[in-house]
Amino acid sequence: MLGALTLLAGQSIQAQTFSVIHAFTGGGDGGYPLAGLTMDARGNLYGTTFDGGGSEQGVVFRLTKHGTDWILNPLYSFAGGNDGAYPSGRVRLAGDGTLYGTTSSGGGGCPGGCGTVFHLSPSPSAPRSALAPWSETVVYRFRGIGYSGSNPQGDVIFDQLGNIYGTAEQGGNNDGGLVYELVASQDWAESVLYVPSGGFSGQNPYGGVVFDGAGNLYGTNSTGSEGAEGAVYRLSPSGSSYSEQTLQVFSGPNGATPKAGLIFDQSGNLYGTTSGGAENYGTVFELTYANGAWTFNTIYSFASGTVGGGPEDKLAMDAAGNLYGTTYADGMYGYGSVFKLTNSNGSWTYTSLHDFGGGSDGANPVSNIVFDADGNLYGTASHAGMNNNGVVFEIVP
Repeated sequence: MLGALTLLAGQSIQAQTFSVIHAFTGGGDGGYPLAGLTMDARGNLYGTTFDGGGSEQGVVFRLTKHGTDWILNPLYSFAGGNDGAYPSGRVRLAGDGTLYGTTSSGGGGCPGGCGTVFHLSPSPSAPRSALAPWSETVVYRFRGIGYSGSNPQGDVIFDQLGNIYGTAEQGGNNDGGLVYELVASQDWAESVLYVPSGGFSGQNPYGGVVFDGAGNLYGTNSTGSEGAEGAVYRLSPSGSSYSEQTLQVFSGPNGATPKAGLIFDQSGNLYGTTSGGAENYGTVFELTYANGAWTFNTIYSFASGTVGGGPEDKLAMDAAGNLYGTTYADGMYGYGSVFKLTNSNGSWTYTSLHDFGGGSDGANPVSNIVFDADGNLYGTASHAGMNNNGVVFEIVP
């Protein structure tokens, strides 16, 4: 491991051990990870970098632990043509161990490339080396303004039939983005589920969508107009289409620019973040459902750092109901942080697990947090690091 250091977390008597487990070089291993990580059942980590690789168009990688060391294996390097370019979202593990994800551009679906949904799988023949690359298949190429979207962002998810759901930040009928479904039984034909209308309901969906148990979809629009600065929406199945309900409108004092997706707790409450807010440094919020109505509550407002530098990826929740996340440019040094919000009977206490210094430890995380079986935390920081191309980090409680 590189650059291990021990620090005393703010408002905590327990020391945390922060380590950089990979510092990207900008070469074959990639550079500038603009998304967090996905972990498989064996504890391997999968992720993407926005840059680097053979054509400098981004990389999908796997990190495998051998003893005390982590070994990075580039699984695929984007060429920037019809295969896509510049992945800025996480990859999703399918049940068969293959990977699905998006590229924010490339693909050839429109001039300059509007992005793709891709599928990566190991070689069908047993590889001679663990370093063998995976094969890519483009599932869908976005086509931009009009029926299709462009610049897909956030996580993709699957339903029980294997159909794919996600968000495109731009494109659609009014270039304000859309929520899409790719239908597996129709050779991955795109079905547009929701085109934001702007105004108070917002537009530019950024962070993907999430299902509840009844098949409704929930997500965030990152911008708005007429005094609105983003919104939370629900899409409910209605015959052969979906109907939209705006659950919360952001207007500055209660948050602004929700780029991250949402998560549920075991009681069906929603949690999310905004990168701006009351102090313009970001917020964490909760939406609770009771008696047919949703109630909004800001559970934490960041009060220092860089304006608009709050969380940009979704939260994670542990078994005790505590929340974890990262901020892009908040924290003690203004380079971002890893934080924990501890829940005690509805009262939330903030703890900083690491404040990035902009040096070898990295800077500006656009990352979720994932846990291994021992409760260790993993994520990425998009900039700085030993080679100034970002890092993958581990925090041991």
